[in-house]
Amino acid sequence: MSASESPAQHAVARLRAERLARALKPFVARGSKSERCPHCRVPATHCLCAHRVQVSTPSRAGVCLLMADIEPLKPTNTGWLIADVVPDTFAFGWARTEVDPALLALLADPQWQPYVVFPGEYAAPERVVSEVGAADSGKRPLYVLLDATWSEARKMFRKSPYLDRLPVLSLQSEQISRYRLRRSKRDDHFCTAEVAALCLELGGDTRAAAVLDAYFDVFSQHYLQARRLVPLAPGADVHQRLAQALGLPPA
Repeated sequence: MSASESPAQHAVARLRAERLARALKPFVARGSKSERCPHCRVPATHCLCAHRVQVSTPSRAGVCLLMADIEPLKPTNTGWLIADVVPDTFAFGWARTEVDPALLALLADPQWQPYVVFPGEYAAPERVVSEVGAADSGKRPLYVLLDATWSEARKMFRKSPYLDRLPVLSLQSEQISRYRLRRSKRDDHFCTAEVAALCLELGGDTRAAAVLDAYFDVFSQHYLQARRLVPLAPGADVHQRLAQALGLPPA
């Protein structure tokens, strides 16, 4: 999202609007009895908008979100956070039988070096890399993230032949996932925003990584406290950390 673009216009929001327009019935999220803010999708009592990143953070890299069918509709989706932070964020819906021509054009654009971010154990060894190419290569890294549940993501990885020619970036982090908005059987399964922050850090976009990491913590705290009916604490540590990452006065 550029500084001149309103939050509602970034790539993930546009994809959500397109998906809603095709819906045959309303999407009902968990906790739908709570009134949600239409902008940040968090229950209104714990609205995130006062802390929402409104100006994107400079980043050499781009992020391409390949999203499972209903993923853009889920209020717990963290692809929104990436689009708020990283200026060159692209979002496409995934389908097994067809592919958006704009996605193919993006992957073929010579300014980008795309990397499919996925565990190396699922790819041929010759495709797997653990580092991002140097800046002097003349190409900018483009991290292709499969934004879906783990079972959906494995299916997307196997059944997307246009990704087969791309290197697979396998992250080797010892970090334990902090994402608790959806249940996972494994602590080493990161949510999409966590993966993007790790990629940005790996590629040298340290400030964007720090902003996204802090922003994710703010979102998680607001959402979890709303779910648990815990009032928000003014000036919480997560808010201070986000302000510091953005170079702003303390919240």
